[in-house]
Amino acid sequence: MRGSLWQLGQSIIRRLSEADKKAVARRYFASVADLKKTVLYDFHVAHGGKMVPFAGWSMPIQYKDSIMDSTVNCRENGGMFDVSHMCGLSLKGKDSVSFLEKLVIADVAGLAPGTGTLTVFTNEKGGAIDDSVITKVKDDHIYLVVNAGCRDKDLAHIEEHMKAFKAKGGDVSWHIHDERSLLALQGPLAAPVLQHLTNDDLSKLYFGEFRILDINGATCFLTRTGYTGEDGFEISVPSENALDLAKAILEKSEGKVRLTGLGARDSLRLEAGLCLYGNDMEQHISPVEAGLTWAIGKRRRAEGGFLGAEVILKQLAEGPSIRRVGFTSTGPPPRSHSEIQDEKGNNIGEITSGGFSPCLKKNIAMGYVKSGLHKAGTKAKILVRGKAYDGVVTKMPFVPTKYYKPS
Repeated sequence: MRGSLWQLGQSIIRRLSEADKKAVARRYFASVADLKKTVLYDFHVAHGGKMVPFAGWSMPIQYKDSIMDSTVNCRENGGMFDVSHMCGLSLKGKDSVSFLEKLVIADVAGLAPGTGTLTVFTNEKGGAIDDSVITKVKDDHIYLVVNAGCRDKDLAHIEEHMKAFKAKGGDVSWHIHDERSLLALQGPLAAPVLQHLTNDDLSKLYFGEFRILDINGATCFLTRTGYTGEDGFEISVPSENALDLAKAILEKSEGKVRLTGLGARDSLRLEAGLCLYGNDMEQHISPVEAGLTWAIGKRRRAEGGFLGAEVILKQLAEGPSIRRVGFTSTGPPPRSHSEIQDEKGNNIGEITSGGFSPCLKKNIAMGYVKSGLHKAGTKAKILVRGKAYDGVVTKMPFVPTKYYKPS
């Protein structure tokens, strides 16, 4: 497909007049110029970052090393990712928890201050608007991060419901942290390297916990979380301090922690069995279908009270019609939209993410199949470029997670 599209593009270009070619070039360079840049853009370029458009931003897909090597290095040593394209925001006010609980499936009230969880913003039909990591900083302060590609719709959704909530006397306000940048430090060296840059004892900060602390001379929001399955942190740092912090992290690691791009980030999250919104979760997919039932708080299952609760609670009681599962397969790696068939050739689902695992050295994928065909060990056929290859439903994560939890 990639080759045929390229050939088609070349054919069209050959037929264009010189004036048309100049117009196309102007539009292309204008669109590139319109891309937003993080404060580390020049730093990425200086370190060999290959910049690509992503969710309206110019972001590094990889650096001088290959995506394969970068993925393996993150698991063996560490990787540092610039994820400043993602949108951090704070909700404040005595009613901020009850407000947020109208929009997400998590038991936010049940979170202890300084702890967080993965959650899902749902719509009236029970579908996923976005997934997000939320943290209860204090009873009247929630910090959350939403995906870059969903920023505009998420903020519009939150704002619409906030206006209605405040009109009824609710006390909640928000602040979008456009003044801050976000770095993700992941892998076995993440904690020892970061410990060099703060006086706070990171051994007492466990997976899912949050702290506001001084790192490398700047006041940072630190969450022990990530998108790789490894131990690690997401560090919200004032943008004027982001470059110094990035340099300090690389320096303290003595070259073992590498700048890591979006390509390896995707491989790492797939190996960890984590959803990518827009691929593995969409507006028409519920958290139950997506395998995120664990993220629906026990109290929320009993009480509901969030958008689409009726649909989701019914799925919890009766079971969903489709389920997200993992696959390993033979042949070329499956890609998004590859058809899944049973052994008789009947359509049973579709792949949503897939690729070759740099760490396992084999094909891995995830997708949705009809309930009843979702159990580990179920054999299937996966179509790649029209040809069927053997696949088998496989438990996720494909690579064991190494989150730092109390022993």
